[in-house]
Amino acid sequence: MLTKNTEKYLDFETCQEVFANLREQNRKIVLCHGVFDLLHPGHITHLQEAKALGDLLVVSITAAQYVNRGPGRPIFSDDLRLYSLASLACVDYVLLSPVATALEVLDRVQPAFYCKGHEYSDPSKDVTQNIDREAERVKAYGGELAYTGEIVFSSTKLLNNYMDVLPPQIKSYASQLSQQYPFEEIRKGVDAMQKLKVLVLGDVIIDEFFHCTVQGLTSKGRVISTRFIKKEQHLGGSLAIARHIASFVDSVTVAGVVGNEPDIHSLILNNINGGIRLDLQYEDGSPTVVKRRYIERQGMREDYTKLFSINYLEEEQPSPVQRQKLLDRLRKTIGDYDIVVVADYGHGLLDTALMELVQTKAQFLALNCQTNSANHGYNLITKYQRTDTFCLDLQELRLAFSSRHGDHSHLLKRLHEHLGAKQGWLTLGSSGSLGINAKGEEDLSPAMTLAVKDTIGAGDAYFALASLSAKLELPLAVGSLLGNLAGSMAANVLGNAEPVEKARLLKFATTLLKF
Repeated sequence: MLTKNTEKYLDFETCQEVFANLREQNRKIVLCHGVFDLLHPGHITHLQEAKALGDLLVVSITAAQYVNRGPGRPIFSDDLRLYSLASLACVDYVLLSPVATALEVLDRVQPAFYCKGHEYSDPSKDVTQNIDREAERVKAYGGELAYTGEIVFSSTKLLNNYMDVLPPQIKSYASQLSQQYPFEEIRKGVDAMQKLKVLVLGDVIIDEFFHCTVQGLTSKGRVISTRFIKKEQHLGGSLAIARHIASFVDSVTVAGVVGNEPDIHSLILNNINGGIRLDLQYEDGSPTVVKRRYIERQGMREDYTKLFSINYLEEEQPSPVQRQKLLDRLRKTIGDYDIVVVADYGHGLLDTALMELVQTKAQFLALNCQTNSANHGYNLITKYQRTDTFCLDLQELRLAFSSRHGDHSHLLKRLHEHLGAKQGWLTLGSSGSLGINAKGEEDLSPAMTLAVKDTIGAGDAYFALASLSAKLELPLAVGSLLGNLAGSMAANVLGNAEPVEKARLLKFATTLLKF
């Protein structure tokens, strides 16, 4: 049972009035903000030096759900982190921030000094790029940004090295990888993606999730009876991949065909950011593919149980007229893109003519040919003859060669030779992934987390980042890392509710590679 000094705890929603009263009393307020996952001597000196700048020291921490350090972080709960800080004599108030950045905290506290550790004094090393924005905000209120704490430690490095916060296979992998490819080299590769001009071509899919709870079986029909809770709609298919890519590049275009449903048009426009250009054709009589899933979340568990699904799709789509229009447009523009990302979900968009076009005219082709319940056994990646990079899962690989029990490493080499690819990846779920390069060398890397909410969309996220890495000819191990980071992040949200963002991925990477 924690014995809290409740006088030090302030509520985020009501604290603004408290700080306004303190400023009226000419009390000089100092603010420190961070995660403070593992309190160490570096934190103590940072806080003590900060307190010396003013009359009152306020320490705010980011609530766990907004900590962008990858699944499983922070290690310590909100309550324990607040309790540790409130126990320090130099700290006058503690505050839990239910937002991702310090900007709203600064709005409420309006400190005379906003203090960060000396490790933040070089803004170029801040992967979130928040320091400059925070400096502007504190100056707008007449405050100053200060750097305190001469003793510098890293909570993340201490946790990774001395506590069992990472599964043994991830710890061993990350420690070795950090020696071979330091974080700054990883970041340099990710930053280089920005200049790429990307085309995403594939089936547009709308993912629907109906949240419900199972009540039992009906008394007469013996059918599962559920109670509806809420409905969610996400952009899936090629649009989901484009949203992942958009955070890393300046220019991404999505080409394809959708139906003429006004509600779906609104959904697409409301969830596409300004960095994505839509080159979509709208067709009457050919509805957009919708995949509806009925799901249940049990108690306090984070993962979801899928109860039932319904697919709304046509056997043949789009029409020959729309196919020809799309083909004609792409023939004129396909050579303008640095990389063409093909997301073939087997719902009818990629016919022989389009397949031939992308294989012969794309400067660099990235291919994902998916097996799902609607096309099981009929949408094999081996129908393509050439690609520069590819990504698929184990079931898709086995179906491609009609090999239920064959060695997957051998099958991957066969596919690699068949497609003549420079790099390719086989995703293995909780076992990570197996990559292969032009020399036939393989890279086996673990999944970056075993904590999963929903695996839908994880493969698409992996494919998006691995494809960009392959285009830049980054080392195979780097592509595997980036793909696994993206896949792990995507597996911790429902469906495609959120795209993988560059800043969050880099924060996850630096957390993992600090040894």
